[in-house]
Amino acid sequence: MEQETLRPTNSLQEFWYHLKQNRGAVVGLTIIVLFVLVAFLAPLIAPHDPTTIYHGQFRIPPFWSDQGSGDFLLGTDDVGRDIFSRLLYGTRISLGIGLSVVSISLVIGVLLGLSAGFYGGLVDKIIMRTIDILMAFPSILLAIAVVSIMGPGIRNAVIAVAITAIPIFTRTTRAQALAERKKKYVMASITFGASSPRIMLLEIFPNCLAPLTVQATLGISEAILNTAALGFLGLGAQPPLSEWGTMLADGRPFIESSPWLVTLPGLCILITILGFNLFGDGLRDAMDPRLKK
Repeated sequence: MEQETLRPTNSLQEFWYHLKQNRGAVVGLTIIVLFVLVAFLAPLIAPHDPTTIYHGQFRIPPFWSDQGSGDFLLGTDDVGRDIFSRLLYGTRISLGIGLSVVSISLVIGVLLGLSAGFYGGLVDKIIMRTIDILMAFPSILLAIAVVSIMGPGIRNAVIAVAITAIPIFTRTTRAQALAERKKKYVMASITFGASSPRIMLLEIFPNCLAPLTVQATLGISEAILNTAALGFLGLGAQPPLSEWGTMLADGRPFIESSPWLVTLPGLCILITILGFNLFGDGLRDAMDPRLKK
């Protein structure tokens, strides 16, 4: 009885109540908040400029090693740049890439999904057959093909990864729009002469926010991973940018003699993706009435 009295009364409190019950979601949210803080405070935390080359300081191991140096906490890379500073600034790049990819794919996917679900007929067939073609290719292979055509670079990598993420947002929005289109409030709006864009954006779209929010959270982790993969292949961020995938590629030749060059950026990718996935799963559970029980 005491536990029942502590249960929230409004929807926002109820959402937060159920989110807190999921330990994985709390851990994921904590990881995300920490990385966001690091991204904002990187210029204040980083002891060195991430692109500065210190001659004669090549592949110095981290401070806990016998050959480590207090000046370079996590050591230096093969050309003498501070790894700790590069990881901090890499957080800004990777999170910025994830948000950019999700923003682009979300806007395009929502517009396509709303149009396909609301209009139906020929519009639906054209949009969904195009989406089916995109989904027929593995996302990383499609991204590689797009970057190969447009040329390597962080901007083209963002566009390529965003294209691969459009189908999931389109299908999610279309499924929700098909369910909402048949409801009475939409039929009433049509009867009163409301325009199609108004109905789609002001009536149907708000009811699509819950699944789209969950998908966007999970999409950030996938965007970071795919962009890091492109950077590892030399098709993403180009030197001297301190992007984690590029750092992995730079350290690959020294994986046996200097394993920290690939271990540290690999751990950053792993922890970030884990945080977004845990939070996304908890977000889905908190927003789905069937899973709250």
